[in-house]
Amino acid sequence: MSAPMETARRVADAVLYEGYLLYPYRASAAKNRIRWQFGVLVPPGFTSTGEPSSSVTECLLEPAEDALLDVRLRFLHVKARTVEQAEGKDHRPVPELAAGERIYITFDEATEREAGAVLPVAELVGAERIIEVRVPGDQSVEPIIGPAGERLGRVVAEHRPVRAALRARAERLAGPYGLIKLRVGVENTTAWEGDDASREMALRGSLIAAHLLIGVSGGAFVSLLDPPEWAREAAEVCHNEHTWPVLVGEPGHREVVLSSPIILYDYPAIAPESPGDLFDSTEIDELLSLRTMTLTEEEKREAAATDPRVAEILERTGDLPPELLERLHGAIRYVGAPVDEGPVEDGELAHVPSQDDSPRDDSADDSAEDGSPTPWWNPGADTGVSPETDSVIVAGTMIARGSRVRLNPGRRRADAHDMFLAGRTARVEAVLLDVDGVRHLAVTLEDDPAADLHRAHGRFLYFAPDEVEPIGGDGEEKA
Repeated sequence: MSAPMETARRVADAVLYEGYLLYPYRASAAKNRIRWQFGVLVPPGFTSTGEPSSSVTECLLEPAEDALLDVRLRFLHVKARTVEQAEGKDHRPVPELAAGERIYITFDEATEREAGAVLPVAELVGAERIIEVRVPGDQSVEPIIGPAGERLGRVVAEHRPVRAALRARAERLAGPYGLIKLRVGVENTTAWEGDDASREMALRGSLIAAHLLIGVSGGAFVSLLDPPEWAREAAEVCHNEHTWPVLVGEPGHREVVLSSPIILYDYPAIAPESPGDLFDSTEIDELLSLRTMTLTEEEKREAAATDPRVAEILERTGDLPPELLERLHGAIRYVGAPVDEGPVEDGELAHVPSQDDSPRDDSADDSAEDGSPTPWWNPGADTGVSPETDSVIVAGTMIARGSRVRLNPGRRRADAHDMFLAGRTARVEAVLLDVDGVRHLAVTLEDDPAADLHRAHGRFLYFAPDEVEPIGGDGEEKA
């Protein structure tokens, strides 16, 4: 595989596992009961859900005489995993089975598949090449043995056969620039008996998260999102179905196109700070990592039994050193005006200054060292405001930094996340005053294992004074 294709593969892998499993990563979670939402190409005979059985990619190419295309179809192939309990000489399917401390759960997994071909561009002009894709079925059986060596049951894992076809052709466009329009169709040709209309069964014969990586040697692709003016008319006539082709790889290079079932921009990239996939390429790594750490031991046990890849996530987040976790808090990709330094790459976090991460200036001078006015969002702009020492009266009690309170967010709002916090105890970290003169309390939960980390980074929960109840303490800093 060429270096540009290798560079593109990491982004393609994020597309491949988009939505594979969602936090809290347990089979029992409601949002993990209806799976495989992106890039699903079902067998053509399955029509119950209206999902497509094919996709079409069209893109523009500036070719040389001997240009070669490297076309790769990549998808996930569902592996049905069924836990069966032993009953005499027979077995019967069960949702889960415990063997000592280990749990076995009936839950589908998936296997990466890749197929493709190298095709001369000249042979595709005015003609169609068909690449048949044949993935055979297979089955494996793993016995479940109890602590005393007794046979408790088995795990049956099965891939059903999948058939697909790639249809590639090219058309030389009229005009002085020698552009070629490339068309690659992906079709699921798996037979569907029609005796079972369930989506679960159809998915076992589907292409999941199906996408194309198309590389060219001896040529260059043209961006469809931001084409040069001379190619704009040609770009507008390209027709894509259920997929979005974008340039991918090192910015400025045009050797590889990723045709993705997820809407992307040219040159998407995975943030270098990301320690590993969390199955959501739009994820906030810090948030998901911290939430994964707060799962109970019982929840972690179920999550690890749900899928081997989830077990890897649990192990990775559990062993994440503080210095790596701190890197997930945010990153500055450029300093200065975006028009001078270039855009932030897709998949990365653009850092915008906020009160929490702006430089502090606690002096009485209202100007910066260079003589310019201190920004309004800097606490140094108003020496009459001191979040660490200010206080507010709640139910006749002075509340300040260090006070203990009970949260009652339902009094003024009913957000689902806030409702989970009702009745929890918290520590006040600061009393804040906004530009409208309204007081707010920044707090950390007392039973949050990551409270010290949130405090160190200035990441707090915010409540109005009438959403809390004093429960003791005099507002002084606690040891």
